[in-house]
Amino acid sequence: MGALWGKSAERAGGRKNLLLSHLLDTAAVAERMWDGFLAPSTRLVLDDIAGGPGKGRGFFAWLCGVHDYGKATPAFQRMWPEGAEAVRKAGLTWSDHLISRKPWRHDRAGAHLLCRDLSEAGWTEERIDWLWPLVAGHHGRFPSRRDIKPTSRAKGHLVGLGPWPVAQRALLTRFTAELGFEDVATPAPAGMPNRAVQLHLSGLIVMADWIASDEKHFGGVDDLRAVTFEAARGRAEKAWSALGMHRGWGSRAPVEPEAFQDRFGQAPRPSQTMVVEAARRMTVPGLLVVEAPMGEGKTKAALLAAEILAARFGADGVFVGMPTQATSDPMFGQVREWLGGIDEELPSRVALLHGKRMFNPEWRALVEGSEESDASRFGGVDEYGECPEDDPYGFGPEDRGDGTPSSSPGAGARGPAEWFLGAKRGLLCPFVVGTIDQLLLAATRTKHVMLRMAGLMGKVVVLDEVHAADVYMSQFLMEGLRWLGQAGVPVVLLSATLPPRQRQDLVSSYLAGALSREEYTADGLPEPGGYPSVTAAWPSARPEGTRGTEEVPEPRYLVEHSAGWRADLPVALDLLPEAVPPPHARREDREAAEEAAARSVADLLERELVDGGCALVIRNSVARAQRLHELLRGRYREKGEVHLLHGRLAVRDRADRTGECLRLLGPAGVEGAKPRPRRMILVATQLAEQSFDVDADLLVTDLAPVDLLLQRIGRSHRHAGVRRPARLAAPRVVVTGVDAVGSEPPRFPGASEGVYGRYPLLRSAALVRRAIEGSRDGSGDTAWRVPSQVPELVAAGYDPSDDSLPPAWREVAEAARRRWEDTERKRADRAAGSLLTRRGDREGSTLAGLHVAGRAESGGDATVEWLVRDGDPTVEVIVVVREGGVLHTLSGRALSVNGDVPDELLEDLLGGTVRLPSSLTEAAMEELRPLPAWFGHARLRYCPALVLDHGRGTALGKYEVDYDEELGLRQRVLTAG
Repeated sequence: MGALWGKSAERAGGRKNLLLSHLLDTAAVAERMWDGFLAPSTRLVLDDIAGGPGKGRGFFAWLCGVHDYGKATPAFQRMWPEGAEAVRKAGLTWSDHLISRKPWRHDRAGAHLLCRDLSEAGWTEERIDWLWPLVAGHHGRFPSRRDIKPTSRAKGHLVGLGPWPVAQRALLTRFTAELGFEDVATPAPAGMPNRAVQLHLSGLIVMADWIASDEKHFGGVDDLRAVTFEAARGRAEKAWSALGMHRGWGSRAPVEPEAFQDRFGQAPRPSQTMVVEAARRMTVPGLLVVEAPMGEGKTKAALLAAEILAARFGADGVFVGMPTQATSDPMFGQVREWLGGIDEELPSRVALLHGKRMFNPEWRALVEGSEESDASRFGGVDEYGECPEDDPYGFGPEDRGDGTPSSSPGAGARGPAEWFLGAKRGLLCPFVVGTIDQLLLAATRTKHVMLRMAGLMGKVVVLDEVHAADVYMSQFLMEGLRWLGQAGVPVVLLSATLPPRQRQDLVSSYLAGALSREEYTADGLPEPGGYPSVTAAWPSARPEGTRGTEEVPEPRYLVEHSAGWRADLPVALDLLPEAVPPPHARREDREAAEEAAARSVADLLERELVDGGCALVIRNSVARAQRLHELLRGRYREKGEVHLLHGRLAVRDRADRTGECLRLLGPAGVEGAKPRPRRMILVATQLAEQSFDVDADLLVTDLAPVDLLLQRIGRSHRHAGVRRPARLAAPRVVVTGVDAVGSEPPRFPGASEGVYGRYPLLRSAALVRRAIEGSRDGSGDTAWRVPSQVPELVAAGYDPSDDSLPPAWREVAEAARRRWEDTERKRADRAAGSLLTRRGDREGSTLAGLHVAGRAESGGDATVEWLVRDGDPTVEVIVVVREGGVLHTLSGRALSVNGDVPDELLEDLLGGTVRLPSSLTEAAMEELRPLPAWFGHARLRYCPALVLDHGRGTALGKYEVDYDEELGLRQRVLTAG
């Protein structure tokens, strides 16, 4: 035991660390986590697993500490020559010839040894079966039972012959005794937790291991006499303090009725009271689905509901998931303000999670002075973007990449502890705001998925704009809800426009997890009787004395609606048809049609804004938006009247323009608000569709599926007290992007059909037609009543039995429906290959084999988008401009002669990051590389550069690419010759 090493001298501060020392260090860190990090709900579950109140802490420490038991094998001990020699001298030998070419990872070896030794100690097979995968998976993947066995060709030398079994059991016995247990049989759990709880515990084991592997705080101890649990506790306490680790809000007192007024400075609206009361009435953790119009105050209601649910069910923090990076930024500030009303220390514990967070000034100010920018510390990847496996010295690249490195400082200046800023750790921070991708990736069969899911469990999860998830993303969303339901995590879903089928699917997924069933359909779920509404679903409370493996009664539902905050607005619909060429038209004809369509919109705006006013035009593609803006800027010479916002702008340009639009057209209280302009036109893509709080006097929009069309309508006449020109005093929407909505089936531009599919567009066009025809002949509705009519319209837009389609359209629509459903089914099947659990395996009792045959294996933060968002992969590049042989940032600041980037220019350079369209991906991957001077730079070494000439253009593949100061990135097919 005094010879077995756990960390080599090179990886333990210059002196080897004995294996027993590392096991005790990890157990001591687990105690610190229990005392200062674990949610009350997690501690209660651990107490229950361990056999009663007060027993969970010791069991958790033992469980975390035993993770590296597999290092007590020849397969591991031979890997560091100096350590191997000492082990041989102690009488523990092996045949190098038999094991040198038969690697056996220590995580799998540990599982194998525990299966053997725990059985001999009297543990039941059921207890062993759920525990060994937690040890086998502590480096990120869960193997099957057969995969943990050593190859028979090594003839026992991998696991150890002769005195090896005695030494191994002595180590396990000594470790167990140091923790205060009588023998190895004593820590045996009393129960078997469900699989979601097992995944949670697995993530916590990884967290404890990574912290205990920090050589700065846990250096080498090579004298067995100095190895005690008390010494390990002292090291762990100092490390915990130095790292600045903290929990969320801990145990909460019940939330008082007046809390809404206290938190937000206003009395709750009826819909907000409805949501809050629904949270109070849930008897166990469950799901809340909040449906309310844009501007109703769903977010504030959800945050207070989260506070109530956390207090009632022992959650220690909140994750708020948003549809995009752009919507995450303002929510970050809102969550910090809310938490500040609870405790002035809490805002500093909020993490922002998305790839462009360093462009958020509030986040930058929080982490100023930290080393987040050092990818060598927090990237956790090698040159291939993958976490490597163990190296021969016991503290391998896997540990160096994902564990806290020796250079790790303590907490950031004013923000979350820096430990939480590392790769795959962000969700472990007590309070998190980020893109919904963070939750979606936690539902994938990827390496270290247990860390991500552990970061969600023990929190209340709030997801905004859930209707924005397409069929591909929805597979991951529903898989995540299954795991959260099984773990007993309270979840709040927010949406303005949710089709009934989607609502039922979301509830069914959560309940399938809560009831531990392969599939569950919430057939008894009532439909809301009005709008706004709340739908609550939760499993019935378990009878007294029952455990997690017993069947639970059927779920309970609470479905209510309330009056809206403001009266209905009658939104008049009009049509501006455009000539749509047939699908196989010549490129010249298509371009001519697009030019004519842009002119018709420009002419309309010229007429409608003759007396002033602010118009929002939403186009379904970047190219359509750029074409219209180019035409408009030729007509409106006055500076500041025409604005453009889309996804192919450099990140700084996009952030600046978004902020400027919010200051001009946003609510009166927005920071830096400016006087509303006399006349303004904002041309945008779908970026303006959700969580974009601007108010337009007139909306012109390409046709979209009806739920998204209603989202766009939510940007029109949104704010009270706005003075508008007389001709725009009533809300009006002009729909374009369709050739006609008459008796014959309409055609749509290829860009629209490519994004949404023909069938949803046909159903939306039929609803628009019905409103327009009714206004002409007086036979029907002359306007859409928003918001009260929203549920009815959304339901009609997705219900094949609805009769709104004209008879002449039905044959074409039926064929389109079959194609659309087939496409949707294929997209769902494509996602299924990466889901955390496979079909038929959702009632599994352990984590064994969870990663077997996993297609998605990397799981790095940088690969989130391609994995959980469907579509062709895209590439981000940094745009630089070559002028007179010298490279400049996109904003015009000169770099060094060799392209080196001084520190003061780094943020300016990164501000020129732009995402290329998918049509350029292949060429970009073949032709673009980081600049030579960037290869040694932590934040730039993986960033390809797009070098433009003095005219701001270049050739890329078969395209000519340029970056226009106003239009952003453009591409054209290179002409022959």
